[in-house]
Amino acid sequence: MFLPKYPDSPTPPPAYPHTVADQVPARRPAPQISVSTGAVAAVLVGGVVLTALLAAVAVTAVSVAVAAVVLRSMLRDQHRR
Repeated sequence: MFLPKYPDSPTPPPAYPHTVADQVPARRPAPQISVSTGAVAAVLVGGVVLTALLAAVAVTAVSVAVAAVVLRSMLRDQHRR
């Protein structure tokens, strides 16, 4: 019922001659990049400064959140009385 139908006379696949590429593409030499120690130091200092600023923002956000919770609890106590 669900059997595949095969062709009556199978044709062989076309034969293409295999050619070997004797020539190897020439590689371009990569340009040399020289990085000075000043540039490396600047990147490191910039990373340290940005990390310190991010830490300062995180500490500030936590302290503001704690202050908000404390004020909220103090105001809730005043409204109960």
